[in-house]
This record gives sequence, C-alpha cells and structure tokens, in this order.
Amino acid sequence: MTQANTTSTALPHWPYPRWVAHRGAGKLAPENTMAAFRLGAAHGYTMFECDAKLSFDGVPFLLHDATLQRTTNGKGTAGERDFGQLAQLDAGGWHSRAYAGEAVPSLEQLARYCIANGYFLNIEIKPTPGQEEETGRVVGALSARWWKDEAVPPFFSSFKPESLEGARATAPHIPRGLLLDTLTNGWLDTARQLECAAVVCNHALWNAENVAQVHAAGMRALSYTVNDAWAAQRLIDLGTDAIITDRVDRFSPELWRG
Repeated sequence: MTQANTTSTALPHWPYPRWVAHRGAGKLAPENTMAAFRLGAAHGYTMFECDAKLSFDGVPFLLHDATLQRTTNGKGTAGERDFGQLAQLDAGGWHSRAYAGEAVPSLEQLARYCIANGYFLNIEIKPTPGQEEETGRVVGALSARWWKDEAVPPFFSSFKPESLEGARATAPHIPRGLLLDTLTNGWLDTARQLECAAVVCNHALWNAENVAQVHAAGMRALSYTVNDAWAAQRLIDLGTDAIITDRVDRFSPELWRG
C-alpha cells in the first residue's frame, strides 16, 4: 500500500495520504468518470474523492448533482432511473470531445479499480433528497463487503448526518467525516455524536483555533476544494491533515508533502 500521511502521534492512526484528487482529476477530465480517476493516478495521486448516490434499483453510482443535465446527456432526477439506463448515458461529452462516450460508473467499478491498484478512496455520500439514510446504509454495507480483505478501508464523508448514521449502522468500522460549508452552532458536537474520524471543511473556514479543537477531539482536519498554492501552504502551516484539490496538475503529492 502506498505510504500515507502521518501527523501528531497524539491522534489516532490516519492511514490516508495528505493529497486527494477531487472527483478523480478535478476539472481536467469529466468528473466522477473512470477516465478522471485514471488521469488523477497519472498525475501521481493515490487517493480520490467521489460522489455516490443510489439508482432507482438500488445500485450506488457516481454523480454529484441530483439531476443529470450538467454532466451527462440525460435529463431529470438521476435517482429515478435504473442503473442500466444510467450506464447508457454519455458522461464525458459535456466536458470535451476527447471524452465523449465516457460512461456513468457504478461505485463498484471504482472500488475494484482502487483495490486492484492499492489506491485510497473518499466516498462522499451524496444522496438524492429523501434517501439520506438509505444511501448511507447501502454504501456502507457494500463498501464493507468490497473492502473486507483490505488493510485500509475507504473513508466516508457527507454533508448529511443521516447518511453518516446510515453508514455507521452497516459499516461501523469504516471511518466517517462530517462535511461542512459553514460552521453552524454545534458542528463539533454533531461530529462527536456521529463518532467521526474527521471534519471536512471548506478550506477558508480553518484557523488555528478550530484545527486545535478538532485535533483535541481526536479527529482529523480535512479541507476542500483547494486550488491555489497560498491556500495549500496555509493549511499545511495550520497542521491540517488532508487537502482535496481539483488541480492535480499543479500539486504534486510527492513535492507537497508538508
């Protein structure tokens, strides 16, 4: 397995690298497609972030939006289609002609790719509205099965506490992270109640005080989506633990170890 990032010995073991490729290769390839993950790997990344939701027939697949039109040639709510229908869509042509015909992958396809190559995975549970807990339960159960023989499981994250609860119910051993785009009252208590291993914030929210709070609670401090060198250096100087980026062409995991 690829060498991972280490930080303070006072914190629980964290087996994941510092640098995480957002949706595969950020904006350099069509997000959440296998082409994007292969491109991220070609730039030296060994950990990827992806978005997972459920098809109508209960198959976890990769898509960020609730609807299809931004990143495929389909229309309507993605979760209202069976996976067989979703797999027929063009998920690459919107990005560029070079990627026309890229398919919408299942989460299992990406899991097999990561396991075969020794890569790490951050699965953001991104449910269709109304399916928060169910999506967490299904993603948790299947991930526990797919990674059952692996030393390092995936890492779950979600903006939806119900999704993290669902994942905890079916895969309690797989670490979880609460995603935040604002620091609402009680955010740290919510992360504690969910027994999270990390808090994943919009990078601009981190400062020395809240990084110290998260670490004192035994959790890691992760950041999204970091595309500028000054922002990355600020986070490294603050002692945060992982950085999710679109700019796999700008940040070399080998050179930016921190």
